[in-house]
Amino acid sequence: MLQSKSFVKKTKQGRLQKVVREHYLRDDIYCGFVPCSVCDAAAERKLAAAAAAILVVDTNVVLHQIDLLENPAIEDVVVLSVVLEEVKNKNLAVSNRIKALCTNKARRFYVFANELHRDTYVKDMVGESSNDRNDRAIRVAARWYQSHLGGSVKVLLITNDRDNKRKAIEEGLNAETVESYVRSLAQPGLLDLVVVPTSGDVTMEDVEDHRPSKKKVIYSEHKPMSEITSGLRCGIYHQGKLRVNRYNPFEAYVGSESIGDEIVIRGRSNMNRAFDGDIVAVELLPQDQWHESKSFIADDDEEEEEVHLVPNSADDAPRNTSSTQSTVGSSAPSVSSRPLGRVAGIIKRNWNLYCGSLQPMPMPAGSGGVAHALFVSKDRRIPKIRIQTRQLENLLNKRIVVAVDSWDVLSRYPSGHYVRTIGDIGDKETETEVVLIENDINTRPFSTQVLACLPPLPWTLSPEDLANPNRQDLRHVRVFSVDPPGCRDIDDALHCSLLPNGNFEVGVHIADVTNFVHPGTPLDEEAAQRGTSVYLVGQRIDMLPKPLTEDVCSLRADVERLAFSVIWEMTPDADIISTRYTKSVIKSCAAMSYVEAQARMDDSRLVDPLTVDLRNLNSLAKIMRQRRCERGALTLASAEVKFEIDSETHDPLDIGIYQIREANQMIEEFMLAANISVAEKILKHFPLCSLLRRHPSPTKEMLEPLLRTASSVGLNLDASSSKALAESLDNAKRDDPYFNKLIRILATRCMTQAVYFCSGDLTFSEYYHYGLAASLYTHFTSPIRRYADVVVHRLLAAALEIAKLPPIFQDGPQLTDLNYRHRNAQMASRASVELHTLIYFRTRPTDTEARIVKVKANGFIVFVPKFGIEGPIYLIPKGEKGGDWVVDEVHQRVTKPGTNISYAVLQTVRIRMEVVEPQPHRPKLQLTLI
Repeated sequence: MLQSKSFVKKTKQGRLQKVVREHYLRDDIYCGFVPCSVCDAAAERKLAAAAAAILVVDTNVVLHQIDLLENPAIEDVVVLSVVLEEVKNKNLAVSNRIKALCTNKARRFYVFANELHRDTYVKDMVGESSNDRNDRAIRVAARWYQSHLGGSVKVLLITNDRDNKRKAIEEGLNAETVESYVRSLAQPGLLDLVVVPTSGDVTMEDVEDHRPSKKKVIYSEHKPMSEITSGLRCGIYHQGKLRVNRYNPFEAYVGSESIGDEIVIRGRSNMNRAFDGDIVAVELLPQDQWHESKSFIADDDEEEEEVHLVPNSADDAPRNTSSTQSTVGSSAPSVSSRPLGRVAGIIKRNWNLYCGSLQPMPMPAGSGGVAHALFVSKDRRIPKIRIQTRQLENLLNKRIVVAVDSWDVLSRYPSGHYVRTIGDIGDKETETEVVLIENDINTRPFSTQVLACLPPLPWTLSPEDLANPNRQDLRHVRVFSVDPPGCRDIDDALHCSLLPNGNFEVGVHIADVTNFVHPGTPLDEEAAQRGTSVYLVGQRIDMLPKPLTEDVCSLRADVERLAFSVIWEMTPDADIISTRYTKSVIKSCAAMSYVEAQARMDDSRLVDPLTVDLRNLNSLAKIMRQRRCERGALTLASAEVKFEIDSETHDPLDIGIYQIREANQMIEEFMLAANISVAEKILKHFPLCSLLRRHPSPTKEMLEPLLRTASSVGLNLDASSSKALAESLDNAKRDDPYFNKLIRILATRCMTQAVYFCSGDLTFSEYYHYGLAASLYTHFTSPIRRYADVVVHRLLAAALEIAKLPPIFQDGPQLTDLNYRHRNAQMASRASVELHTLIYFRTRPTDTEARIVKVKANGFIVFVPKFGIEGPIYLIPKGEKGGDWVVDEVHQRVTKPGTNISYAVLQTVRIRMEVVEPQPHRPKLQLTLI
């Protein structure tokens, strides 16, 4: 039976387009129940014969109770195709989780294609909302199951929608709420996983204060979306992402394009129940309220200042906006040029799973009942979350995972529910898992469906590969790779050949991952969902399975491999005469580490062909690098930390700053050049759907802290352009060997994050990459590690007409997850370094030098060059806001009156570093003056 469905779609150009889709309804879609005698015996069956009931879940149950569904106690679940589609449209993260459940052969979750079955397809009714239509489709499917199975097993519709449940019962179906079904299982611990309804916030007791007077309105109601939309249009509200200050969780910033500045949000009341990462609508406070509050180092248990790695960008670092001289004792507020505001509404929530522990509390009298507890996240930007649990004794002193359910205007804290226990507090494996969960890193093993997509091992070059007219045989070319030591998944290699005319042929060869990862396959979908490989200290979470990345694609020495190559003809002055792109076959002659390649280049006794190639490449790279810098490319700096790890205990033995050599810079230069060349090629052929990477220019306000700090030490930085800033940074020199690097680190934190984008979404002037001073840029050179590069490989293959562009590109590459996954991987890597730094210093109190990078009203923040971390130094005892120190914000100096004791920004001080535990379950690295 043929059915058609039409809908109106809005194109990128803003035009309305009617779309008609036809599909055939079938009667050979099976129920998935093991004992069913009606369905084909060969059909997939996942619903057990011994099931007490077959559960049909509605969309909201999947969206809001996914933590419960993932518990092994919940089995024999039918997930309808209409539910999967609706979940996908509403929450991509939950969609990925329910799909993983359905494809997991160890779980009894069965997908029933109700929209394709002749007996369960429902037509739209006039005047019926899409939500009501989908609820009706769910009831029809549940009724079909009930009829189809003929009473051999109970079919139970699980829904928290009162109207849907009522209609189901009226239609003769069995229907229950989530809570009533879970109670019937007689497993009290499962009730902790049930999401508390929003109304529960009103009746739950406040875990810290039981006084009736606490039951008052604490926050303002959020404005409805209709009012927010109207207010954004007429300028009453300003939209942006809320970033909570990692140094002070009661201060946040919202970058607003509508006013071209950051709006500062101070206090929980003005944050109005918004979480870090939420997209919010902000209204400005009256301008006479735009007063600067003095910048203090947090000094009580709630606001304990943390020691962190140096932030890598302005997205991480709080902006120091104070611009007037003040003293600690002064009471007159200074007027700020920075707008202050309050959150009026939430446009998009960013609630995630949070890791931490329960606030220590005495066990309540009796046992087995419901206890109310406060959950404290390891991330200080997250407010405490109150939960109710029936297993308090088992959760105290453990790292646990909690999800947020709601935050009512009557509640000081958001309400949530317990998800699962990770392990013992302080255990390294537990704390590493916390890092992964907090950053939403997928650590699940690759499924059998994904592994089934891999080629048989051992893989060897086939005659078809060599006969392919679109693939050039370059096995005779002297190709080699240079990578970090111990690298097994080598995705780039180079060659440099001297041509008869005196020019060089230089090739960058990238592992041809897309030859094995085909669009739409389980392998491709898994890689797209993971987005990138994640690098922790001593551990890597792969985007693609190791057999593919290490045994099939890796460009290891002395084996034939498939590659995608960018080949230039260059003059000795590094001018590019021509560029060509080709799929290729290569055979690397050497896989060197950076140290090995550098040693070869530095050893004047070596004149073998490989060493000569290295030196020629290095000479070209130096010229290319100089030209980039002349165009305005920035040489920024980050404190990249390197650990020496014990092979048995996996604990850190030593810690230091990662050393960059000429060999590193040489490889970087040619990878940058390849990425730029590929960006030019794909944009020429696909001007509306190319995947590119841009680095927005920093605003004047973002650069202001850097300029003020430089000015305070007599340094004049010109930030009018990237070229001017680059030249200023080159000239920023003192006798202090760390001075220039420190200035560059401060410049790095003023930058925005580079992001992926679709070429059709922006104008050409917006494509610019500020840091590289490049008008075009993309990622092509790491397809083993980044899904963005896989996408670009497909674009390049289509541009060369050796493959068709997948249909998904008609709407532009799917970029939302790429930027999200890329940033999360960076944050996880940094958190892993911070964890191992804490482990290292736990038994090694250390005295060392530090540089002051920021002055506060009761102390200052220092940077420790040797270890790449920063943290606070207190001059006034904790708990005291006042004192006899005078702070000069303009000149970044703090002075004790009547003495010659003062401390200025970039000054060197001696400090002691040691691990303390001022709060239970929150060890920290403490820095003190010596």
